[in-house]
Amino acid sequence: MAENQKVLFHSTIFGPIHSRRLGTSLGINLSPDDGKICSFDCLYCEAGYNAQGAGKSGMPGIEKVLSDLETKLREMKESGENLDVITFSGNGEPTLHPEFSEIVDGVKALKDRCFPNAKVSVLTNSTRIFTPKVAEALKKVDNNILKLDSAVEKTFRLVDRPNDPGLTAEKVIEGLKQFAGTGIIQTMLLRGKHGNEEVDNTTPQEVEALIEAYKAIRPAGVMLYSIDRATPEERLQKVEREELLEIAKKMEDATGIPVSVS
Repeated sequence: MAENQKVLFHSTIFGPIHSRRLGTSLGINLSPDDGKICSFDCLYCEAGYNAQGAGKSGMPGIEKVLSDLETKLREMKESGENLDVITFSGNGEPTLHPEFSEIVDGVKALKDRCFPNAKVSVLTNSTRIFTPKVAEALKKVDNNILKLDSAVEKTFRLVDRPNDPGLTAEKVIEGLKQFAGTGIIQTMLLRGKHGNEEVDNTTPQEVEALIEAYKAIRPAGVMLYSIDRATPEERLQKVEREELLEIAKKMEDATGIPVSVS
């Protein structure tokens, strides 16, 4: 798919799906179900570019999110289904929702009633970690999974394309330090071309910069992954698992931080 690629999820609650990182996962989409709202415009986003627009449905209110989730959890429990995790993901950045913190509290309460052994995860692009209320909500979940795709400014801007021109890789790394020992850093490794520019965050220089960033942040763990589905920039290439494992070992040896590959 190219630039006309559209959003993936057309409901507030989706799944359960099998996540290669998290297991049997029930997803929560806090973005519109007919559009995309995100503070990044990543070259590799499976939900497409932001240019497709935010749609007409708007973000779901907290009442709808919790009502739809409760209905689905009850259905799963009654049918004897398993659930490993409830994951905030979807068609954009979940922490942009104005009621994100309150929704996290509500989701945790519902989860405890229906599937007490399940975890709550948030996949965030790290752009809202500077908002205290959002940061505190992220600290409440079991798996606070925070994006850092490059510690090199040029690559960070090329791959993630932040909406805020004042957001830098250095600022993100500094902000991520507040999650030392608890947060999980997620890094997408890829290579290819965008326009006339080469895209590659697997070079020795890029890997070394990430190692230094991980040392500064001191997360509980790091997740490395690569492209798994169609991306809006068609000239991106998947980094194969064998190479990911080699990079992961180098990072783990250098930092002492567990690095997983999915």
